[in-house]
Amino acid sequence: MPTDALTAVIDDLPLVDHHVHGALGADVDRAALEGMLTESDRPIPEWMTQFDSQLGFAVRRWCAPVLDLPPHASPQDYLARRTELGTVEVTRRLLAASGIEHYLVETGYRGGDDLLSPAGMAAASGARADEVVRLEAVLENLARDGVAAGELPRRFPEVLAERTADAVALKSIVAYRCGFDFDPQRPSDPEVVAAAGGWLRSGGPVADPVLLRFLLWCGIDRGLPLQLHAGYGDPDVELHRCDPLLLTRFVKLVEPSGVDLLLLHCYPFHRNAGYLAQVFPHVHFDVGLGINHTGLRSAAVVAESLELAPFSKILFSTDACGPPELHHLGALLWRRGMRRALSAWVDAGEWSTSDAARVARMIGRDNARRVYRLTP
Repeated sequence: MPTDALTAVIDDLPLVDHHVHGALGADVDRAALEGMLTESDRPIPEWMTQFDSQLGFAVRRWCAPVLDLPPHASPQDYLARRTELGTVEVTRRLLAASGIEHYLVETGYRGGDDLLSPAGMAAASGARADEVVRLEAVLENLARDGVAAGELPRRFPEVLAERTADAVALKSIVAYRCGFDFDPQRPSDPEVVAAAGGWLRSGGPVADPVLLRFLLWCGIDRGLPLQLHAGYGDPDVELHRCDPLLLTRFVKLVEPSGVDLLLLHCYPFHRNAGYLAQVFPHVHFDVGLGINHTGLRSAAVVAESLELAPFSKILFSTDACGPPELHHLGALLWRRGMRRALSAWVDAGEWSTSDAARVARMIGRDNARRVYRLTP
């Protein structure tokens, strides 16, 4: 298989996006769209634009042609064309252009109608979509239903089983809520009840380390693959506490359960995640979120993700949320990074073209099918 055939394999590969959020379900203005082209939750200063970023340049280069504009269209022309077409058509075009055949949609972020549900993603894209359930959201919904603290150790696992009857995986944002430097041991029921009493009285998002540990271990007991945000994210994270190496003791305690742990995004700690994926059979990782936001430099991030971990332990994701530009670019930039890395190694005589194609298929599709027990 020559290198041009390898390029065709990578470009035409139907992808499984193992961690993603819904695309926009309604029109947004320029300010709102730009606010979703950054992980910052702060207002964008009036003297700058998010189009002047690696991600903004990638949108103008690669998304503009999908909307019938020339590459590098100005932000003004791009936004005008986006408005002319409308969100439904923009979403349809960009999702179709991504070549993603199966979305695993995490539904715990930004409820309501502003993001498409898994069914909405399937309808908009023509692809398959399954749900990933966020542990923290299940507990917060249970609290709104009026659960008593003393009932929580028994009631939460029951509700979790009901809520995840059709889900393919669980997700935790413990990295956001307290960081990874937590006591990894399973908390006792009295500890959970005491922590729940204070939290239920105060309300708000769950951030108590005891309750977050309780959620993690309930997730392990549920037996579904468990996704964990790691590394880069919005200002709620304290990045130095989101290094996946801080999870090492938790990873060791989980190992006997046989539950797979999926470290999401990981940038700039993706090499640390690669180490964990190498030495622990149940650990896998991706570099999803970092790919879009590093734009032109994303090829280096993709190549670095291939350094240490066995290729059966690396997955593809976009972590796209909101603008369908992110879903399209997450796939396009990943394919480009894989093409550049694998073709260079084939050209140098280090890899065979057939092995390179096989690795691309593993990371882009087959590993996710195995880990999440997906039928083709």
